[in-house]
Amino acid sequence: MNPILKYLKNMFAAKRILADDTELTGLVKVDYLLQQLIIEDKVPGIAITVLKEGKSVFQKGYGYANIKEKQYVDPKKSIFRIASVSKPIAATALAYMVQDGLIDLEESFYTYLPDYPKKEWDFTIRQLASHTAGIRVYKGKEYGLNEPLSIKEGLNVFKDDPLVYEPGTEYLYNSFDWAMISAAMQEASGIPFEEYVQKKVLNPLGMNSTYCPQCYYESDSQGSSENPDALEVKDISALKEQNLVTAFYTKSISGFRKAIPVDNFYKLAGGGYLSTSEDIAKFGQAFLDKKVNVKEAILNQFLTAQQVDGNSTYYGLGWQVSEDAKGRKFFGHVGNGVGGYANFFVYPKEQLVFSIFINCTDPKIQEDLDAVIDSILSAK
Repeated sequence: MNPILKYLKNMFAAKRILADDTELTGLVKVDYLLQQLIIEDKVPGIAITVLKEGKSVFQKGYGYANIKEKQYVDPKKSIFRIASVSKPIAATALAYMVQDGLIDLEESFYTYLPDYPKKEWDFTIRQLASHTAGIRVYKGKEYGLNEPLSIKEGLNVFKDDPLVYEPGTEYLYNSFDWAMISAAMQEASGIPFEEYVQKKVLNPLGMNSTYCPQCYYESDSQGSSENPDALEVKDISALKEQNLVTAFYTKSISGFRKAIPVDNFYKLAGGGYLSTSEDIAKFGQAFLDKKVNVKEAILNQFLTAQQVDGNSTYYGLGWQVSEDAKGRKFFGHVGNGVGGYANFFVYPKEQLVFSIFINCTDPKIQEDLDAVIDSILSAK
């Protein structure tokens, strides 16, 4: 379409929604802002779920889960890459492991993986979880790595590199920290990381639409007397055949194109899970409802911002812990990965949970999403 005609079409569409009222508030404004992101081709598709005191107050899909197939987004069923929103899931599993005495946050990483190459300084599980261990960030094409690596094999990508700084003296956010933690968790528990997460977090919370990219696990209803908690392995390709997994896109000057293929299994804990906006909202609500069966003293460690030289990092252990522009406190995570962008925030005082997923690599719309969230928080 001619760009001038497209601009006029969008302007008149906005005018119809606004009805000459520029003082939109609450859910009406939210709906308008999200529609505009689709109308203006800023994103291919959006799924949003908002819970207030445990009840859904806004849930909707916008745009396409698959552009070519003209398949619309369904917030209950469309499965997105949730990128770093995976970290709070992994952190919850780690909290269980701490409670069960399988892993110690203050213990050296080498206690669990003694063969990992020695560095100039030692570092702890807590420092890894809080991104203060000195592990480096992605280099070159590592962000889009497409190799079928196991979690332990994935450590080979960066294990021979020196620490960037002395642990505990700086903060440097990265996903390799959580790849290392998941490897330590496997060693400590004696079972695969993804299996432990499924048993301790996903199954108990009823998160039936959250998956690892290569496979997923669910309770075997048959079980056995020898192993009543047996898990059955299934292939996620069946979900793709049902068109439940969204297509993953990258935005270019000419529009949206399919994102490069990636294999995120090795960094499952840091950015590899797939889920629906409804499932992750359920996850956030579990914390407000105290359904996560971990002692409060342990959970508080994960949901308390760490400090470096007396200054807050606004990050706990696998969780962003901060406040918004109006001083309202929240915990959660932003996720950005190949073909996926996510916002997941829990506001305890307001008893609100936000889960917003987009099937596109970093669409540069965080300010728009902040406005969406603020509109709901500010609604009377």
